[in-house]
Amino acid sequence: MRLCTPLALPLAATAALLAPAPPAHAAPACDAPGSRAFPLTTRIHGGPADYAPGGGFGTWYLDLTNTTARTCTDIHPVIVLVDKERALTAGQPRLEFYEDAADGDRPRPVRFEATDEDELVGAFGGPGFTVGPGRTVTVKVRLALTADTVANQVTANAAVVQRHDDDGDWVGQSNDYRFTVEADPRRPPATGDDRLPYVEELARTGLGPSGPALAATAALLLTGAALLLTRRRR
Repeated sequence: MRLCTPLALPLAATAALLAPAPPAHAAPACDAPGSRAFPLTTRIHGGPADYAPGGGFGTWYLDLTNTTARTCTDIHPVIVLVDKERALTAGQPRLEFYEDAADGDRPRPVRFEATDEDELVGAFGGPGFTVGPGRTVTVKVRLALTADTVANQVTANAAVVQRHDDDGDWVGQSNDYRFTVEADPRRPPATGDDRLPYVEELARTGLGPSGPALAATAALLLTGAALLLTRRRR
């Protein structure tokens, strides 16, 4: 499921940013030539039904299941948020993911960028995930919203990209995960297994040395992600 040419340049430019060193060879395609089905079955599950602005993190999971006999490497989910009021801004969602679902100590932040269609798009950085034939990789994700987020209805889904040196394949598309942003910020924190108090300065102080690279990564992937979303609607 080869992506159109406009995605090639952003993916090539992000190769050096997503990993400590560029790979010696492009990742082999994990979909069979000519196949019309996505090689990765992708599912969001376990998330809370509502979030309180300024509250704690709500935890959910992203399953990446390889339905082929090939190994899928360099896999990067791209989370897309669409809100009913078109009021959600790129600085309000605080999304983090874990490279290992069992690792509770080192989450990676995801930087969102806004598209011309009032969508927020955030790419998972790092070296990417590897999913063996017939295997499932479960990615732990957590989300919080800043205190200035207005009452809203939000839909999240994930487009999954396999990055290559100078190109990329769209290899998965998740179900929709819908949640409510509560109007009263005094409500209890969102349910989940990460009831951590939210600190407004997290986005400024919690990114660490990888922050600039992740910010650049999301910006570079934005054009390609917006393109594949446009193709999906047709």
